[in-house]
Amino acid sequence: MIALVDCNNFFVSCERIFRPDLWNKPVCVLSNNDGCVIARSNEVKAIGVKMGEPVFKCKHLFEKHNVTLFSTNFPLYGNISKRVMGILSQYSNKQEIYSIDESFLELKPYDGNYQALGEEMRSKIDKWVGVPTCVGMASTKTLAKIANHIAKKYPQLEGVHIIDTEEKRIKALKWIPIEEVWGVGRRNALKMKKYGIRTALDYVELSDTFIKTSFTIVGLRMKYELLGVPSIPLEHRETERKSISHSRTFSEPIQEKKSLEGILARFVSSVMEKLRDQKTCVKELTVYITTSRFAQGGDLYNNSQSISLPVASSSTIEVLKYSKEILSRIYRSGYKYKKMGIILSKLVPQNSVQTDLFDKIDRKKDMGLMKVLDSVNSKMGKGKLGLASEMCKTGKVEKENLSPQYTTKWSEILEINI
Repeated sequence: MIALVDCNNFFVSCERIFRPDLWNKPVCVLSNNDGCVIARSNEVKAIGVKMGEPVFKCKHLFEKHNVTLFSTNFPLYGNISKRVMGILSQYSNKQEIYSIDESFLELKPYDGNYQALGEEMRSKIDKWVGVPTCVGMASTKTLAKIANHIAKKYPQLEGVHIIDTEEKRIKALKWIPIEEVWGVGRRNALKMKKYGIRTALDYVELSDTFIKTSFTIVGLRMKYELLGVPSIPLEHRETERKSISHSRTFSEPIQEKKSLEGILARFVSSVMEKLRDQKTCVKELTVYITTSRFAQGGDLYNNSQSISLPVASSSTIEVLKYSKEILSRIYRSGYKYKKMGIILSKLVPQNSVQTDLFDKIDRKKDMGLMKVLDSVNSKMGKGKLGLASEMCKTGKVEKENLSPQYTTKWSEILEINI
């Protein structure tokens, strides 16, 4: 049996843990620079605010319905996610953390009641962490996704639904629209509808040959998953990322190269910390800049370039040097830049780096310095220690409605007055 446990309105729920006065009240979480809606409470969904909606378009609804707004607080959300996933790991040694708020569990044959087990999971997470969840169980990952979807849709199920009989499976496939099935993208959904495929049940009634020809082997796996035949295994171990990127859309356009260099330094610091955390080194580096996509004619400009490092590196100092070199090549004065990003690719394990006979960098010394950097920032807080060029304030993300980092900063820990 596969279980999918999904946190409800996760970012909103994280904020509500420390603001119990907001339960059953309309709450939104906004994207970086407070530009778009990226999480909504059920109350906000009910008043018609859509996911990804620009904030300026919804201001009248926010004011009319007294909606509480929060800026994204990823350190808080990440920490709450780890707590939830830690609890779920107690129920299975085969766990796939699918996203920040979702986890698949492969459950061993269970003599007891699966319904009671699902209710226990929900109760424990609610009591120990404070985040509401829904649990779906079935014989495959795709059916577990559907079961979870049904659990969310119907409050009378009290957050748990199990597809454990043929009757329930057929009923679920008949109920769910094909575009809601896990793995069906927008393009495939449109294509399927042209063939008259409206529900998951319509899909499984197609021949294997037709599905493989029209939707490849991936589509065929999905059919068997919907039939209750496991075809997509759990990924039990967290896989290393093949690339790491960081980008930002600025709240105000930036023209000066020096300001862009300061922002780039912060980007490099962020991605290199992640790189070292997964014990890899970067061999290829890409930097890109662009003006606003709404710019016209001569005001529109975008460019990117890549560079291969002589020796794969995990040093922030070395990668920043090459990043600035790329920026110098692609920067053009006179343009108002709205977005910039960096991509690390061709990542290799730290213990598999091929050295160069003529390499002049003292890599052992650099590695020791990076360990100190990471150690200080881990203990004292992100960004406490860094390169001087990181300290440029230009391009800082605007977060007017940022909540405290209750669980990751001693200085922002929740205070209770008795």
